[in-house]
Amino acid sequence: MTQISIFDYGAGNIHSLRKAIATGARNVSVESDIRLALNADILVLPGVGAFGTAASAMRGEQDRVRTALADGKPCLGVCLGMQLLFDDSEEAPGAGLGLIPGGVRRLRTAKVPHIGWNDVEWADAGGLAGANISTAYFANAYVCEPDDPSPILAWTTHQTSRFPSVVRVANTVGVQFHPEKSSAAGLAFVNNVIDELAQCR
Repeated sequence: MTQISIFDYGAGNIHSLRKAIATGARNVSVESDIRLALNADILVLPGVGAFGTAASAMRGEQDRVRTALADGKPCLGVCLGMQLLFDDSEEAPGAGLGLIPGGVRRLRTAKVPHIGWNDVEWADAGGLAGANISTAYFANAYVCEPDDPSPILAWTTHQTSRFPSVVRVANTVGVQFHPEKSSAAGLAFVNNVIDELAQCR
């Protein structure tokens, strides 16, 4: 059975995400200690919440988590969870994981936040062999800006801003949208990603 741990930093959209990925072949737990969460086969960093709060909840263990992910620990980051893969954020002080060099900036568009359905434009669908989605539900005011575009698998455009919506480094996948809120296609997508990551254990 695949052990999955959702890191609870106090504000994540945990209930719906847990429900989306729970199956008979998976044991999905919620853990507020990032060190214990790392013991699972797959680490999940959920969406919803503030960057500073989530960074503080790691209690200075960013180096430990970054090393584990760089060494191949499977991880899925959703929305804010994807942003935590980067160095820092304009939203608030605090250190991200720095797995992907770069920062998180506020959307520079007339309408903020970006809420609703939008297209996911794949640049490298081969980066996720069994998973794909063309339209997803977004709820974000901040977007990621990697120093190097090579981790980017897909893009999304909101008004005048084009930003990464799917990234991958080693066995870590980040998505800026909410697959758990993206209808049947989103549920299929997130479960295919989990299945692929489970094979990387």
